[in-house]
Amino acid sequence: MLTLLDWLMILGYFGLLAAVVFFTHRKQETSQDFFLGGRTVGWLAIGASIFASNVGSEHLIGLAGQGASSGLSMAHWELHAWVLILMSWVFLPFYYKSGVYTMPEFLERRFGARARWILSLVSLAAYVLTKVSVTVFAGALFFEVMLPEVQLTIGGTVISSFWIGAFTTVTLAGIYSCFGGLLAVVYTELVQTGLILAGSIAVTLFSLSKLGGVEGGTLFNGWAVLKSTLKADPQIVEAFSLWHPLSHPTLPWLGVLIASVTIGVWYWCTDQFIVQRSLSAKNLREARRGTIWGGALKLFPVFIFLVPGMLGYALYKHGLINIPVENGALAGDKIFPTLVQSLLPSGFRGLVVAGMIAALMSSLASLFNSVSTLFTVDVYKKLKPETSERELVHVGRLSTITITVLGIIWVPIMKAISSGGLYQYIQSVQGFLAPPIVAVFLAGLFWKRCNLRGAVWGLSLGFILGMAKLTVNSACAKSGPAFLQAIAKFQDFYFSGLLLALSFVIIAVASYSAPPPAREQLEGLNYSCLDESFKAENRASWNWVDVVGSAFVIGMVIAAYAYFWTWLK
Repeated sequence: MLTLLDWLMILGYFGLLAAVVFFTHRKQETSQDFFLGGRTVGWLAIGASIFASNVGSEHLIGLAGQGASSGLSMAHWELHAWVLILMSWVFLPFYYKSGVYTMPEFLERRFGARARWILSLVSLAAYVLTKVSVTVFAGALFFEVMLPEVQLTIGGTVISSFWIGAFTTVTLAGIYSCFGGLLAVVYTELVQTGLILAGSIAVTLFSLSKLGGVEGGTLFNGWAVLKSTLKADPQIVEAFSLWHPLSHPTLPWLGVLIASVTIGVWYWCTDQFIVQRSLSAKNLREARRGTIWGGALKLFPVFIFLVPGMLGYALYKHGLINIPVENGALAGDKIFPTLVQSLLPSGFRGLVVAGMIAALMSSLASLFNSVSTLFTVDVYKKLKPETSERELVHVGRLSTITITVLGIIWVPIMKAISSGGLYQYIQSVQGFLAPPIVAVFLAGLFWKRCNLRGAVWGLSLGFILGMAKLTVNSACAKSGPAFLQAIAKFQDFYFSGLLLALSFVIIAVASYSAPPPAREQLEGLNYSCLDESFKAENRASWNWVDVVGSAFVIGMVIAAYAYFWTWLK
C-alpha cells in the first residue's frame, strides 16, 4: 500500500510535468517547432531523451523478469552503448546535414519516393507490434501489482487496476505530447531520466542490502551472497550465463550475437523513435555530443534492471520475498513491482512508482511524437503537399489516437505469444522487422551502386518474410502442417541473421537489374560521394571531448563483457 508520503512524491512528479508542458506548449507554431523542437535542443537534454525514450516500462518489468529467469542472457541488447557511438560518428552526419525530419525522408533523398513510403508503413506497423502494446502492457502489469485495490465498477463490470493504469497513463502521455510537441517530450524526459535512475538504483541498493543480511552482512555483502546463491545450483549457473551453446533453444550465442547487433543498429541508428531526438539539436556538435551522452546513460540498464531481477530470484530462494508462481515458474514480469512493494520504505516506494510512471509516459510520449511525425510528414504531407504549417501541427496532434488504439488492440494478442517474457518478445519481433531496414541503410550509405529498385525490393520482400515468420509463430507453433510447424520452430535469432543475409542478396540482385543512380543524386548521401564542404563541416563538429567520451563508453562496454563473461565461474 502506498502511504501519504508516496502519493506526495507522485503528485510532485505530475506537478513538475505540468510545469514543463506549460512552458513549452506556446512554442509550437510551425511543423519544425512541433516535430523537431525548432532545432534548439542542447546535448544534455538530447542524451537524456534518448535514454528515457528507450527505457520504458518494458525495461523495468520485462528486463527485470528476464534477469530472474535467464540472468545475463539478455544483457547483449543492453550493452549496445557502443552502437550509439557508431550512430554519432557514422550515421548522424548524413542525417543532420541533409536537414530531414524523418528516416523515410532520408531514404527518399537517397533512393526515391517509393522507398520512403515503404519504410513509413513498415515503421508504423513496427510501433504497433512492439512499442505501443508492450509499453502499455508492461505499465499495466506494474499497476496491477502495486495498486490492486484501485478498481472501478461500471454497470456491474469491475475494471481492474491493470486497465485503469494502462488507459490513464496513455491518456496523460498523449495530452502532453499533443500540446507540447517534441520540445515538451525532450525536456520532460530530462526530468524523467533522473527519476528512472534514482528509483531503479534505490531498488538495486535495497535489494543488495536485504540479500547481504542473509549472512549477517550489509549492502556490500549482497553481491557475494547473490553469486554464492546462484553458484549453488549448476543449472542456474548455466541458465544465468552471458553466453549459451549453439544448441540452446532460445538464446544460442551465435544467434544472439547476430540478432542483437542487427536490432541494435536498426534501433539506435535508423529508427525514427531514437534518431528524431538527435535531429532536434542546435547543430551537429550538439547532436553528436547528445548521442554520445545517451550512450553513456545506456550503460546503466544491465545494473539497474537485469541485476535487480537476479537479486529478486536470490531473495525468493532465501524466502525473503514472495514472488507469484505461474505455470510452475516464477512470474518474472511481476518481480520488479514485487521488489518495490516488499523492500522499499515509504517515500522511496513513491519515488520508484513515480519513476515507473515516468518510464511509461516518456516512452509513450516519445512514441506518439515519432508516430505523428512519420504520419504527418511522410504520409499526409506527401498526399497533400499544399498543407499549411498550422494544419500539419493539427494533423500531428490527431494522428496519435489511431496508433494508440491499434496498440491497445494488439495487447491481448501480444500477451498470448510472449510466453518467454516481455523483453524476449520485443527482441524476437524486432528481429523479424530490423534486418531489411538495416540492410537498406547500410547499402545506401556504403555502396553507391545501390539504387531505388534495390531498396524497394529489399524493404518489401524483407518485411513480407519477417511478417510471415511472425504469423507462422503465432498460428502454427503447436498445430498445422508439418512444414509450417518446422518454420515456427526455427530459432528466431538465427532467422534474424538469415533474413539479414537474404535482404543484402535481394538488394544486390535488384540493384544490378537497373541502372546505377547518378552521382549528383548521391552527393552528401553516400560515403563515396562527399564534397569538401561536407567533410570540413563534419570535422569542425567534434574535438577531443567527443573522442574521449566515445572511448569511455566503448571501454565501459568492454569492461562489462570482461567481468560478466566469467563472473559465475
